[in-house]
Amino acid sequence: MYKELLWIFTQLPDDYIVLDTETTGLPDENGLPDIVTLGITVVRHREIATSTEFQIRPQKPISAEAQSIHGITNEQAAEFESFDAQWQRIAEYLKDQLIVIHNASFDWPILRDNVERYELVMPQIQGVFCSQKAAIPWAQAMNLPCSHRGPSLDSLTELLAIENRRAGTDGVHGASIDSQQAAQVAEVMRNSGISIKSRT
Repeated sequence: MYKELLWIFTQLPDDYIVLDTETTGLPDENGLPDIVTLGITVVRHREIATSTEFQIRPQKPISAEAQSIHGITNEQAAEFESFDAQWQRIAEYLKDQLIVIHNASFDWPILRDNVERYELVMPQIQGVFCSQKAAIPWAQAMNLPCSHRGPSLDSLTELLAIENRRAGTDGVHGASIDSQQAAQVAEVMRNSGISIKSRT
């Protein structure tokens, strides 16, 4: 139902990338958090082609809350490579691509902050598409709970009857897994002919 509200997803190109991050915590008085893992899923011809995850040594400590979400300790993160040492490999994925992010208002400023902090250069991209914001009209019409950011990835996964890739991780978030999940959600929502009974 309400397939007309999914129109924006039908405008996605056949090829794009999906990005997700796990971080040291939330923005606070000390600024934006650091990236601990960065996941990139490549979509080609509307299908998931590859997925990779970069483990990044943060400069800031990982909060207890963040550790409970992604399961990475400060001791583990201390062994990861620095952001600048991996940037060229990350940038190659971003170059000339549309970047889809579920909750882009969180992940994208953090990525830009890391790039600027290390005085690196962001490659030319096609743009950033927030799948969470784009899903708001449809989710509201379907009576799906939404925060001010929009419907959660978990809520969309459940309503769309998509395989939950975190089911085997005891709910632990991972940047690669979550970017794959977001790609699956975007592609199902692209199919504007889906038939789902509205919650009443």
